Amino acid sequence: MAVDQVSAQVQRGAITGLIGPDGAGKTTLMRLCAGLLRAEAGRIEVLGLDVARDPAGAQARIGYMPQRFGLYEDLTVQENLDLYADLQGVPAHARPARYDELLHLTGLRPFTGRLAGRLSGGMKQKLGLACTLVRAPELLFLDEPTVGVDPVSRRELWAILDHLTRAEKMTALLSTSYLDEAERCNAVVLIHEGRVIGADDPARFTAALAGRSFHVAAEGVGKRPLYEILSQGAGILDATIQGAQVRIVTEAAGPPQAATLLPDLPGVRITPVPPRFEDSFVALLRQRQSATSPRSGRAPALAAATEGGGEDVIVVQNLTRLFGTFRAVDDVSFSVRKGEIFGLLGANGAGKSTTFRMLCGLLPPSGGRLRVAGFDLGHAAAAARGRIGYMAQKFSLYGDLSVMDNLRFFSSAYKLRGARRRQRIAWALEEFGLGPVAAATSRDLPLGYKQRLALAAALMHEPDILFLDEPTSGVDPLARREFWRRINALAEAGVTVLVTTHFMEEAEYCDHLVIMAQGRILASGDSESLKARFRSERRPDPTMEDAFIALIESAAAAQAA
Repeated sequence: MAVDQVSAQVQRGAITGLIGPDGAGKTTLMRLCAGLLRAEAGRIEVLGLDVARDPAGAQARIGYMPQRFGLYEDLTVQENLDLYADLQGVPAHARPARYDELLHLTGLRPFTGRLAGRLSGGMKQKLGLACTLVRAPELLFLDEPTVGVDPVSRRELWAILDHLTRAEKMTALLSTSYLDEAERCNAVVLIHEGRVIGADDPARFTAALAGRSFHVAAEGVGKRPLYEILSQGAGILDATIQGAQVRIVTEAAGPPQAATLLPDLPGVRITPVPPRFEDSFVALLRQRQSATSPRSGRAPALAAATEGGGEDVIVVQNLTRLFGTFRAVDDVSFSVRKGEIFGLLGANGAGKSTTFRMLCGLLPPSGGRLRVAGFDLGHAAAAARGRIGYMAQKFSLYGDLSVMDNLRFFSSAYKLRGARRRQRIAWALEEFGLGPVAAATSRDLPLGYKQRLALAAALMHEPDILFLDEPTSGVDPLARREFWRRINALAEAGVTVLVTTHFMEEAEYCDHLVIMAQGRILASGDSESLKARFRSERRPDPTMEDAFIALIESAAAAQAA
């Protein structure tokens, strides 16, 4: 059941967040409220109107921006605005003033003559919002407006929303799987598997976890083994990597004792840290389902921190990629060591996806040299591809095939035969818990299972290097934690991992980061050193997102100057 016995209300003039992972029922609920679907039971009232009785009346007073907004990419920014003004019946005399306001609000005024298809992801989202607002609605429905956009664009979209609700007294219902965005809302409705599991002021959810979150470090123990130990520790509700430390949330309030938490380990440091909204959401999910512990295949090693200590297995020298006269990637150089988790970050349009595709051998470079797994991609791209695994951002397996058929196909594609093929398929079914859904059609799987299947397919041939493109977009926090425990175990076993992500908290799992803008590298280093560059009296403990935004804005200011 997509939506099951849901009861909720939205306060006028406020931003209410509909918070939950993909498949939770957010889009279905929003479409029901917009009169685009008919409920089988229950009643929905929007702006005093019964939506079932008068859907057209309700739709005349609302704006709805779906997750995949229908921009016309062969039309310019201005032509898209004109088209939606026509569709929404905006009179000609009212358009110039409204266009002027929207173009100023979204920062799109300099780009009115640019084709929508040539805009960055963040700019497309802002244009979609502008088209939705051509006729000013009383109530605005936004379905995942920040999905797939970088932190700078997310912040700009939120600035627009704040203006709309404060200056224009508009009411907004916004769905998102980014839990940090919940803290920006006036109220939140938490939804999981079609049911509401909580509704309140986000600050109240956060306050309920006071005194239960801590940073933990131990002398001589790497962050990945420490993370694995703490993830399975008694009394630990949640564990995530943050820089060189592990952040934990305990089941009970009060600081844990080092002797109980990490017996026999010297130099254990436990430091209290403020709770986050995500802590409360994870706590609610833990109450509803048992977290499935991934099988790492071996016990964590209590050895010195040696992550990323091997030889270089990826070497990029003066990499350039041209599309006509446009330099998508401009003289980029870096290296990645064996067993390292390497993060490639950047704003939308920075060139990271193009770099990623060249490293995978999917796109030839215009200049420079690439060595992957010991092979020069200019001469032996096919041989290099046999040593790498690739997991795409969107589910890219065969939706019409069953889970088992996908595993059979990919094992054959990687030239596995006979007993070896049977062994690896059995491993995938067991390791990723896919046995119970082996006969299910892949398209119909929940997102968490799709993610497991995609990762299993990428690992069928036991690659030396794993490429992950936005691997956890939209999945719930528990599935994300399970995924990163698997990735940490792979890195500990010597697999090299290169990942792109817009979740800045996931960047904390990386041993080394490169941040790109306009095709060039802005900064590189581990998360702690990058954050330290922006530590100040006003911001003594900057987040990775703070550092990312500051770097991008500094680069933009330098270019403008």
